[in-house]
Amino acid sequence: MARTPKERLVSSPPLFASFKPSGIEGTKLLHVSLELDEYEAIRLADYMGMEHEQASMGMNISRSTFTRLLERARHKVSKLLVEGVKLEIEGGNVHFKDNLFQCLSCRHFFALGIDKEASTCPTCNSTDLINFARKYGHGTCCLKGSVNENSHC
Repeated sequence: MARTPKERLVSSPPLFASFKPSGIEGTKLLHVSLELDEYEAIRLADYMGMEHEQASMGMNISRSTFTRLLERARHKVSKLLVEGVKLEIEGGNVHFKDNLFQCLSCRHFFALGIDKEASTCPTCNSTDLINFARKYGHGTCCLKGSVNENSHC
């Protein structure tokens, strides 16, 4: 019997939840699910250019686990590019360190610690905000990236 996967730390929620080839309805495409920890592995290694050891420490996992995550993530992204599947970022056993918000009035993006709740936009004071952590089903369980035994994402 496989053991329960260790909860991984993700810096902040992705801005976009899906990607697909242009000109084709998403409902007509096969889809591949990229888990949030796989997204974080690609972000750290390929976008940020971090070494595997440093990136694995940031996610609170072993270097070998990080390498396996990165390989799976790259394979899924390559399916988007080569086969034209729809890539959806979702799921995974993760906790966010920070949260992202977007104001729907002025379109401003801003970040706060996961333990902070935004009620107004710092730019225009609008209360019409998107909470990205909640969009992915996270929030209070991710307080300061700590694992709370009683609340799981």
